[in-house]
Order: sequence, then C-alpha cells, then structure tokens
Amino acid sequence: MKEFKAESKRLLEMMINSIYTHREIFLRELISNASDAIDKLYFRSLTDQTVGLSREDFRIHLTPDKEARTLTITDNGIGMSKEELENNLGTIARSGSLSFKKENDTGDDVNIIGQFGVGFYSAFMVAKEVEVISKAFGSGEAWRWNSTGAEGYDIVPAQREQAGTTIILHIKDNTEEDNYDEFLDQYRLSDLVKRYSDYIRYPIQMEMSRSRKKEDSDEYETVTETETLNTMIPLWRKNKNEVTTEEYNEFYKSKFMDYEDPLLVIHTKTEGTATYDALLFVPGRAPYDYYSKDYEKGLQLYSSGVLIMDKCADLLPDCFSFVRGLVDSQDLSLNISREMLQHDRQLRLIARSLEKKIKAELLKLLQNDREKYETFWKQFGRQIKFGLYEGFGANKDLLQDLVLFHSSAENKLVTLEEYVSRMKEDQKQIFYACGESIARVEHLPQTELVREKGYEILYLTEDVDEFCLKMLHSFQDKEFKNVSDGDLNLESEEEKKASQQQTEENKDLLSFLKESLGDKVKEVRISHRLKTNPVCITSEGGLSLEMEKVLNAMPSGEAGKIKAERVLELNYDHPVFSVLSKLYESDQEKLKDYAEVLYDQALLIEGLPVEDPVAYTNKVCRLISEK
Repeated sequence: MKEFKAESKRLLEMMINSIYTHREIFLRELISNASDAIDKLYFRSLTDQTVGLSREDFRIHLTPDKEARTLTITDNGIGMSKEELENNLGTIARSGSLSFKKENDTGDDVNIIGQFGVGFYSAFMVAKEVEVISKAFGSGEAWRWNSTGAEGYDIVPAQREQAGTTIILHIKDNTEEDNYDEFLDQYRLSDLVKRYSDYIRYPIQMEMSRSRKKEDSDEYETVTETETLNTMIPLWRKNKNEVTTEEYNEFYKSKFMDYEDPLLVIHTKTEGTATYDALLFVPGRAPYDYYSKDYEKGLQLYSSGVLIMDKCADLLPDCFSFVRGLVDSQDLSLNISREMLQHDRQLRLIARSLEKKIKAELLKLLQNDREKYETFWKQFGRQIKFGLYEGFGANKDLLQDLVLFHSSAENKLVTLEEYVSRMKEDQKQIFYACGESIARVEHLPQTELVREKGYEILYLTEDVDEFCLKMLHSFQDKEFKNVSDGDLNLESEEEKKASQQQTEENKDLLSFLKESLGDKVKEVRISHRLKTNPVCITSEGGLSLEMEKVLNAMPSGEAGKIKAERVLELNYDHPVFSVLSKLYESDQEKLKDYAEVLYDQALLIEGLPVEDPVAYTNKVCRLISEK
C-alpha cells in the first residue's frame, strides 16, 4: 500500500471530518468529476474522429446495491491512466481538470467544473472504502485505485472494456447518530441529483423500480426501467424569446414552492467583468414570514449548472430581499468544498450588477405598468423604505426613484419625481404629514395652512416613513418638511408682523398657559397655520411627534421616555382664544383647566396618548356642567 504524503494525509483527515458541512454533497462532487471527464473526451471528439462518440452517446450512470452496500458511479468519459490515477488521486489537491483547462482553450462548448482536485475525497464522508476503476482513452490498460481513507492507497491492473471511470463506494454502516442507508435508496439519490446536479449537461441515469398495474388484471407488478434523473438544459441558459410566460411561471412555482405566478420575471445574461446568467422573480405576494426575523433571503448559486448554495445572501441587498431566483456563473472560482467562494470579489461584482438590474426592471414596471407596480408596492414597498433608512441613506441613489407615498393632490400613490414636477414656482419644500391612516392625516389641523397655500402634501402612514425621509433629507434639492414642524416659513411679511403684534399683546396669557402646563410643553404660541381648528401641537428640534410615537412603541423598555420638544399652538381667530383671554382676566384657576383640556385635545388629534384620561374626562365634565 502506498501512503499519502503527510500533508495530504492531514488534509484528507480534515476534509472527511470538517471541510464539507453536508455529507450529501459527495454525490454532487463525484457527478461533477464525471461530467468533467466526459467534457474532456467530448472536446477531443471535436478534432479526433477516432473517439467514435457523439454528444448524445455520453452519460453518467448510478447503481445502488443495498445488499452489497455499494453505490457505483460510472461515466464513459476520458478515463485515467495509471500515472493520472497516481497524480490525481494519490496527491490530494492536484486537479486534472485544472491542468486540462490550462492546457486547452476549451471555449464555450466545454466547461470544466472541477478545479481543485479535492472534491473526490468527499466520498470518504459516506464510504469506508473507495474503488476507482479507470481506463484512459486510447490505452489498452485499465487500472484500479483503492483506498480505505487516510492510511493510503493501492493501484493495481484491472479490467474494463471501454474508456471511462467507475467509482465504487462501499457505504459505511449505520450508527446511532448517522443513517448511511439513505445513500443506497434510489429515491433519495434521485432527489439529490435533482437538487444539486439537475443541470449537468449529460444524462444522469439510474434503474428505478416502480410498481404498476398489470394489463387486464387487478394485480400489480414491479418493473425496473432506466430513467434520466436530470433535466440537463437550464431554463436560464435559453434565450428569452425561446421561453414562454407559462414556462417561466411553472418553473418559478415548482422551484420556489409558490402557488401564485410571479409578479415580475427578470431573465438576464451578462458578460464582461461579471459573467453570469440569472433568472430572478418578484413574487406576487409577500411570504407569510417575510417581515419577520425568521425569513431568510438569498438566491440559489450555481457554477456551470451545479448548485453551490441554496441561499446565497451575499447576492442580494436587504432592500431587494424579496427577490427569488438563481445565478449561474462559469467564472466563480470555488474553494475545496464548492460551498464557499474563494474569490468573493467576483461575487461582489455579480451582486452589484444584479442590484442595478433589479432596480432598472422595477423602474420599467413603474413606468410601463403602474397598476402592477402598485401591487408590488403594497407587498414590498415597506422593505424598499427600510432600505432607504438603513445604512444612513447609503442606498439613496438606488431606491429614491422607487418609493411611493399617498398624495393629497392626486388622492393616490405618487413618486417623489411626480410630486416635484407639480410643485409651484414659489414652493421650496416637499411637505408631508404623518398619521395612522390617510383619513387621520387629512384631518390634522397642521395641514390647514399648507392646503390654503395650494401645496401638495405627502401622507405618511407607516412607522418607517418619516425615518426614511429624514435619511433622504432632500430630493432634487428640495428638502422634506413635516407640516407639524415648529416653523413652516410660509407666512407673508404682513402675516409675520401681525403674528408678532398678537404675541406681544398676549404675552402674559401665553406665559400663564405655559406655566400651567409646566414641562409638558416647551412653549405656547399663537399660530397662523390654524384656520378652523382651535389648537394643535407641533414640535421643534430633530425629533418629530411621529418619531416620538414610533420610538416609544418599540420593545426596548424605554416606552414613554422619549419626548419631542412640544409646542402648543393656539388659533388667535378662533372663539376659544377669546374665552381664554377673558378667563385670564376673570378666573385663572378655570383657565388652568382649559389649558390642560386643550393640551389633551391636541394630543388626541395628533394620535398621542393622554397622560391621565380620568383627569381629562373629569375636567371636561366639570367645565360642561358649569354655567
């Protein structure tokens, strides 16, 4: 028996015990090696007529034997000589495929999957002994390589008629923790082929035993038929004009277990710095767990039709985590397990390219099919807005053209571009108002002045909305302005002078009201934003009233501790103000009750909680009952 070199022995032990996270991928590795061997012979057949095989003649065959506890993988590829067995299997991490790729310009017709020469040894995760019987094309000799693991290997003469390789795995016995019988079950093997190797370009075949009803009889019989387990031709490798909408829909529903057709299909092929095929889908409905921590994003990642990762999260930014689909690249260099990428730079290039493509397709949908885009927005718009908020606005340029908000002018969803295009010449800001619903926002007293000026207002009804606009700060050099901010700067010079005069004349009343309310408000002032309502609450500083509500609702244990700088504004032209003025002269104790009632009413209008509902209702009842 020949021993592996010390370095190879340690590497083999490490591979068997820790390199591969899922032992089932051994089958993927061995099938990929078989496909590589066939690719080499097919490449040779293009210039060597003595090969005598056409592309349709190549195949890979699986044979499980439960009684003998063996699994055999056979191919009719290029085969290996004794020297190649020694070099490729006797020296771990030496790859015949990589050497072939370097020595031959294979072009697009032949793609060599394996490059690092260690995938073969994943067989030892499930096998206690591995035999390889191989005959190189053009050779009259066959050889048998045999090993039971890290101890070493033997190479002896063998018999084989045709060129190719047969790998016989002697499957391990079951233990209390591990069930190795699954790798002898034809249906389990079929599932693994469909999962990992469905798009290998050559037929992967196996004898499948099935029960069927006998003709002219109620009895059943067991028949064995050779079945091709893989589909071979990936849908994403076809030209878009060769694929029907029905084919896309059926592929999506079967591949990603959805009962609804996708809302949008993105089929793209890119060459250059990032070369890949991608088939992406935007679902018609958000998964039930989409907005929960249990949802796992990611695209299936293939290398030349071989599944590498079921969910590669690095291919999608969080803002587009709703996208499902797959990416297949021939350029990805894989590490020894094909489960982790050696050069993540290439992955980042693909991710950036996909990001731009997804945005472009969503913009196209927005421009060409508004109804369908709004359907998308209702399902996933919240995620787009989260994307704008996260990263301190890092995704501003990517996402700002995709967001929609309800408009006071249009009474429907509009883009920021549409809002700005309708702005009046004298309008300097993009106005918005926050509330629990459109109906609540429409009745906010703070909107009255903005409406009077004829300015459009965006209605923000989700908790993330204002945070999103704060991160954007502006759009096309127009700053966002909350109608509840302390100063909207919409008054004319005459209005400002009148406001200053009224404030001066009533400064003692305003000071008294502020003292009555204590630290509940920063200031009480006369307002010119109010037209029909007697009172409202506004805020000063960077924290708005809506942000206060959202932050206090978070499960952080800080509920009620976060407060905006509140300002109570009074309508000078409303009858209530006259009553307050008279009470200041005649009954300041009652005026204190009025102040607190008006403050609580302003809270209720804003959707903020009243600190003491019982005290509030008692004051209202007392004031009503007094003559």
